[in-house]
Amino acid sequence: MVFANLLIYIVSFAAILFGAGLILSSADRFSKRLRVSSFAFSFFVLGILTSIPEFGIGMNAIAEGRPGIFVGNLIGGILVIFILIIPIFAILGNGIKLQHKLDSKRLLFSFFVMLSPAFLILDGKITKIEGVLMIVLYAFLFYFIQREKGIFDTERNSLLDVKAYSFKDIVKVLIGIGIIFVSSNLIVDKTIYFADVFKISPYYISLVLLSVGTNLPELSLAIRSVMLKKKDVAFGDYVGSGSANVFLFGIFTVLNTNEVLTDDNFFVTFLIMAVALGLVYYFLRLKNDITREEGIFLLLLYIFFVIIEGVGR
Repeated sequence: MVFANLLIYIVSFAAILFGAGLILSSADRFSKRLRVSSFAFSFFVLGILTSIPEFGIGMNAIAEGRPGIFVGNLIGGILVIFILIIPIFAILGNGIKLQHKLDSKRLLFSFFVMLSPAFLILDGKITKIEGVLMIVLYAFLFYFIQREKGIFDTERNSLLDVKAYSFKDIVKVLIGIGIIFVSSNLIVDKTIYFADVFKISPYYISLVLLSVGTNLPELSLAIRSVMLKKKDVAFGDYVGSGSANVFLFGIFTVLNTNEVLTDDNFFVTFLIMAVALGLVYYFLRLKNDITREEGIFLLLLYIFFVIIEGVGR
């Protein structure tokens, strides 16, 4: 029984990767036809689209009455991006270039926005007002970046040009979204199952395991960069995806029937998250890359985080 459920769990994650692949390949073709800037594409389009698995998980978690699943998944997802995925490819690629094209103030504000969920849940609960606050923070971030980068610069893109959209690609996007939502439903069910079987908090499974699975699209983008021997990673996607997690956190908090309550101690999570984002910001302020040695240090921080969180359960 456990093996069969584990197999379904693994297949569901593989399906999410496949569905996300359909969406991203079509989105890439759309961006070229629409003449959207590369930064706008990586921050907004990829950032949002690579967060569709988190959206599916969150909606199903709310339907099941298990908000702790989306809390762990979204907070863990931010850590997975910055101290697991990026460090792994800094190590494998002997350092990576991170082309973020953001000034220090906007970069710092981006990290502040990504840290906000862990800060707001320090008291063990998230109210609907705090959910709205996270949505507003994301809106401000989007506005500031849009104002500088011209995401909706009509002189540079063709967002309203119907001919730029392919019917085939639209169908692929819809199929990809459908696959992700079906898989997300199975993943939430199996997360609850394994939490009950092994007497582990659904929050911890979501924080450590589910967050890795739902960030497979970001992982695949990094793998593609390494395979093509490109050291330049579209950091806009990672900032966009991490920021989108905050937006989704706010949405799910507002949609949840009651305020989100949890018995878990979030101080350690907040502290490690603050240190992690602070270190990445420091590395980027000095230079726009992360060396192999810095990647190793960040990866060790993630391993420490997993162990500490596990001991505290």
